[in-house]
Amino acid sequence: MVHHHRASPLLHHNQQQQGKGGDALLLMLASFAFASCLLLLLPTSPAFSAAMDDLLQQLGSTRCGQELTPPAPCSAVANGTICCDRTAKRTDVCVMRGDVRTQPRSNSLLLLLPATNSSSSSRPAADERIRPYTRKWESSVMSTIDELRLRSVPEDPKAAARRCDVRHDVPAVVFSTGGYTGNVYHEFNDGIIPLYITARRYDRNVVFVMLEYHDWWITKYGHVVEQLSAHAPVDLANDNRTHCFPEAVVGLRIHDELAIDASRMPGSQGIRDFRQMLDDAYRGRVKVLVEEEEEKDKTAAEAEATSKRHPQETTDDKPRLTIVSRNGSRAIENEAELARAAAEAGFQVDLLQPRPDTELAQMYRVLNGSDVMVGVHGAAMTHFLFMRPGSVFIQVVPLGTDWAAENYYGQPARRLGLRYIPYKILPSESSLYRRYSSDHPVLTDPVTVNANGWQVTKKVYLDGQNVRLDMPRFRRRLREAYGHWAAQRRRQQS
Repeated sequence: MVHHHRASPLLHHNQQQQGKGGDALLLMLASFAFASCLLLLLPTSPAFSAAMDDLLQQLGSTRCGQELTPPAPCSAVANGTICCDRTAKRTDVCVMRGDVRTQPRSNSLLLLLPATNSSSSSRPAADERIRPYTRKWESSVMSTIDELRLRSVPEDPKAAARRCDVRHDVPAVVFSTGGYTGNVYHEFNDGIIPLYITARRYDRNVVFVMLEYHDWWITKYGHVVEQLSAHAPVDLANDNRTHCFPEAVVGLRIHDELAIDASRMPGSQGIRDFRQMLDDAYRGRVKVLVEEEEEKDKTAAEAEATSKRHPQETTDDKPRLTIVSRNGSRAIENEAELARAAAEAGFQVDLLQPRPDTELAQMYRVLNGSDVMVGVHGAAMTHFLFMRPGSVFIQVVPLGTDWAAENYYGQPARRLGLRYIPYKILPSESSLYRRYSSDHPVLTDPVTVNANGWQVTKKVYLDGQNVRLDMPRFRRRLREAYGHWAAQRRRQQS
């Protein structure tokens, strides 16, 4: 997704520039004074504090002569109103501020308006509908997402169903864990990263209200959720209690593929801050895993000493290379040969075979401790997010996947600070070479074949192809990766 920004004129008359600079300075000083008064005079809340953080950050980053960036739609919502931003291609986001209450039986959120409030009683009732998932341009998957109704209604003291069973003094963020959940790329791109973008500003003072709630999702991402919220999540469909909030953000904001635009985040937080959050999330569990493994190694060493076997060669001085193995399509047919070549190039080689039930903390531990990750294009490449900035990511790019490999993983990996090395296979390295003649468009013109639609791409290039690496050719990538590691090490030791 390309973000278009309005460019400021490059040339101005000196007097005009000075005049604008003075006006901007006065405006900024006045705004700071106004904000300071608000902080002293108004009661604080997480929602209010988040809004003030946005204002102060924008003012603090504005220089004299520089125009203030127009606020995003629904960034400032008056009490007792519902505002929906439907301008983005990927997602809709609605904000409700005031007395917000859940109504699970009708899949609704209600905004209660005091009957004695003349301004609110004269305001027309709001009635919005939203599917809180970040792929709104894909009608097929959006049709599977529960629709939520947002309504403003007059307060009725006699309506027992609207009474609060659980009153929260922090905002709610409402989203769906349905859609493409189950695919790790979509879990991060459509869910976890947008959740970070939307909720980070609240500094854990927020409650997550989930549609299509899955116990396995909470088990898998519980460590991450705890970094973003200090409160238990709410399963909207199955929690029949009425939960009351001072504010609700319905839907998640998304910037780009596996990306965070720091210019749109409080504190200019970016993808590296997200990765630091992952490090914080998994640190405790990884420590336990390490202790368990050390205990196993100690037992094995004692058994080895008893049997008088020779100890294995230490590899602590070698860079660690992890091969992310695939089962089924797009597998590396000569994976054992790849492992031998990597070892000959000077690496300590690990083979990682993730399964649907593989604990993410275990994946994080392996890849966070690796200097190089090698894998074939596919959802599992999302785990490059677990690599340390400065490490190497070698993505094997099968025929017909160039665009997706670059946009979904190559560019995001560079933004994280990885050394990204794509390895685009030749037709002779594809299993398709054994099925089609050498002049067939499947081999010679994948772009034209892909133009026939997603289903063709999926059938031919994603589900119907394995790779057999040309090892003399691939060894050049291994040497490049080793050279990068060695250069970094020299810099660290100098």
